[in-house]
Amino acid sequence: MKVSAAFALTVALVATAPAAWSQEAKDQLVIARAAGTTAMDPGFLRESATIVDNIFDTMVERDSQMKLEPGLALSWKSINPTTWEFKLRPGVKFTDGEPVNAEAVKFSLDRVLNPDNHAPTISYIRTISKVEVVDPMTVRITTSGPDPLLPTRMSRYPAYIVPPKYLKEHGRDYFASHPVGSGPYELEKFVPGQSVELKANDDYWRGAPSIKTVTFKTIPDATARTTALLNGEADIIEDLPVNLVPMVQASPNDQVVDVKNGGLTIYLGLVMSQKPLDNLKVRQALNMAIDRKTIVNDILHGMATVSGTQVGKFDFGYTDIPAPKYDPAAAKKLLAEAGYPNGFTITLESTHRYLNDDAVATAIAQMFGDIGVKVKQKVLDWSVYLQEVPRKGPIFMLGWGSTQTLDADAAIYPIMHSGEPYSTASIPELDKLLDKSRKIVDPSKRAEVLKQVQELAAKDVPLITLYQQDAVYGKAKDVVFSGRADARIPVYTIKKQ
Repeated sequence: MKVSAAFALTVALVATAPAAWSQEAKDQLVIARAAGTTAMDPGFLRESATIVDNIFDTMVERDSQMKLEPGLALSWKSINPTTWEFKLRPGVKFTDGEPVNAEAVKFSLDRVLNPDNHAPTISYIRTISKVEVVDPMTVRITTSGPDPLLPTRMSRYPAYIVPPKYLKEHGRDYFASHPVGSGPYELEKFVPGQSVELKANDDYWRGAPSIKTVTFKTIPDATARTTALLNGEADIIEDLPVNLVPMVQASPNDQVVDVKNGGLTIYLGLVMSQKPLDNLKVRQALNMAIDRKTIVNDILHGMATVSGTQVGKFDFGYTDIPAPKYDPAAAKKLLAEAGYPNGFTITLESTHRYLNDDAVATAIAQMFGDIGVKVKQKVLDWSVYLQEVPRKGPIFMLGWGSTQTLDADAAIYPIMHSGEPYSTASIPELDKLLDKSRKIVDPSKRAEVLKQVQELAAKDVPLITLYQQDAVYGKAKDVVFSGRADARIPVYTIKKQ
């Protein structure tokens, strides 16, 4: 594996240097990230939930084994096929002193469900038709049809509980940069796009956190981010570049954390309303023109898994759909049958967010070129990229996953069902199956419909699935952190030895 001589020298120097304060202080943690944070309103997220996970609580949580457990709700039960009742934990307060009660739950969900607010994450809880306050510590949620996933939907965004009084007084824009929650940490300092500093909520209902301050620092450049880990300026780094993994493995002070299939599934979104992507044969041709195995093996160094479905291996409803065979000759034939014997010119948008995404986008552009499709590459900064929902493309690279629910629904419904904020697809038969899957209570029958969804998507290509990334982190050896299948970094559970 090749690395530059200059970087190798940098590593050699920092590997023998004294660790910086962040590794010496047992109650302080620095996490370096590739993407900056611009807003922290959990009901209207357009970016990773890593930071808001540590500020807010949900009624239902997941333990380290991904099993549901009580959060702000002590218990929940199904009253009838379309009604769930949640009993809240008494005595919990937001860090501004407001009580966490049924009114707060209703307010938090209603603001996302309100169509006038255009919440980008509404897909996850769209099945909810009504939220009622039964008494101060009991909330009842009614769904438009049977929804066996309702408790699971309450375990992550956009179902974080927010303080009504504070938000009404200050407004949504202010709240996004001055969030208040009931979680283990509260905001200390925020520099948009650069850093977020949190301090421990010592009155947290689970007990005071052992890490007293945590700083999320934005370091977009992969080499600089890795160097920050190696010289002790960061305790954990997200998105460790695969080509720099050997450097961290060779460090006496640091370790690699590789969660196989723990990352997002990367895909190419296709704006089907635009020609020529409205043509099935064109979409199928593009799908066959990509050599996924070469991308995974040579560009991602094996730290991803080729996939023919957006549903992750940890998800309920996963079906092992093989990726289409790489066949440029057959792809050219399909283009000719579609009326494009000489190909066409199209724009491919990408960003700096995923594992070696620059190299992947360039490789795909070259592969499309091999079948006569001329690609105009457009690379946008992540802070710009996440603002346009849905993207105009007409072809765009994006990562998606089901870390909210570990269920196929979250992996496919928001990006394949027509009309959803992040979807650029439009296949009526697929919509019917997706809607049907949300109304089936019996797990085996539901799994069968989800299988049909994935099989139809493989045939009709509403988008082009590429591969599921591993979640790859670097960490200091004195940090106890092993990664999670749901991609969270819950600082409350992290310790420094």
